Amino acid sequence: MPLSARKQLARAIAVFVCVLSLGLAFELTIMSTFQQRAAQQRLFDRFRKELATGVAPIGPADHDGKALSLGAPVAYLEVPSIGLRQVVVEGTTSGNLTSAPGHRRDTPLPGQAGVSLVAGRLSGFGGPFARIHQLKPGAKVHVTTGQGAFDYRVIDVRRGGDPQPPPFKTGSGRLILATADGHAFVPSGVLWVDADLNVPAVGGPGGRPSPRALPPNEQLMSSDTTTLWALAFWLQALLLAVVAAIWAWHRWNRAKTWVVFTPALLFVGLAASGEAAKLLPNLL
Repeated sequence: MPLSARKQLARAIAVFVCVLSLGLAFELTIMSTFQQRAAQQRLFDRFRKELATGVAPIGPADHDGKALSLGAPVAYLEVPSIGLRQVVVEGTTSGNLTSAPGHRRDTPLPGQAGVSLVAGRLSGFGGPFARIHQLKPGAKVHVTTGQGAFDYRVIDVRRGGDPQPPPFKTGSGRLILATADGHAFVPSGVLWVDADLNVPAVGGPGGRPSPRALPPNEQLMSSDTTTLWALAFWLQALLLAVVAAIWAWHRWNRAKTWVVFTPALLFVGLAASGEAAKLLPNLL
C-alpha cells in the first residue's frame, strides 16, 4: 500500500534529521580528531619551513608586509607535563580552531612583551586543550616563534569568578591559555591558565587590532557564521539526497538503493555536519 504524501514527508524529515544528527555526532567525536591531526601535520611542515627560511611571522603582517591571513601558523606550543604539542595559528574563529589552537589577534605573539592569549578546544576536533586544567603552578610551557624559543611557568588555573593573577613586571610577558570549562560538549564557562615568561621578552611590530575592533566571531565562546552559505548549500544537497533515496526505495529494489545512496548520504551528511559544527562555541 503506497504511503500518503504526509507520511512520505514525515519519513523524509526523519531521515534528514537522523543523518544530520548522526553526522554531527560522528564529526565532533571521531572524524574531527583525524581531520585536526592531518591539519596539524600540514601546519607543522609549513611552520618548520618558514622558521628555517626566516620568514615565520612575528606580527600582524607577513614577511611581504601583507596582513597575516587567519589560519596561518605563528607558533609551536609545548606543555610536556600533559603531552601537549600543537602548532598555533593566527585567529580564534570557530573555523580556525578546528585545525589548531588560535592566537587572539589583539594580543602580542608569545615571547613578546605584554599578555598573549592562545585559545583551544576542550572536546571537539581533537580537544587539544582537554587537559590544561590539570596544570599545576610551576609547570613548564615552551613556545617557539619566528623570534626564538621562550619558556614560561604556570602560575595558576582559574575560572569565572576566581581572583585575577598578580600583575607581571613591566616589559615582561604573560601567556594565557583559554578553553571551555565544564564537561565535554557541555561548557559552563571559560577556563584560563596563566603562565609568566621566564626569559627576557622581545619587542614586536605594532598594527594589532584593539580589543573593541576584534570581530565578534573571534571572541571566546563565540560561533562563526561567516560560512552559513556553505551550510545552506550542503543542507540543500542533503535534502535532495534524502528525497532521491526515498524515491529510489519505493521504485528500485532495496539492495540497489542501499548501495547507491549510502555513500552519498554519508558524504553529504558529514559535509553538512562539518559546517554546522562551526556554529558551535569555538572553545567547545
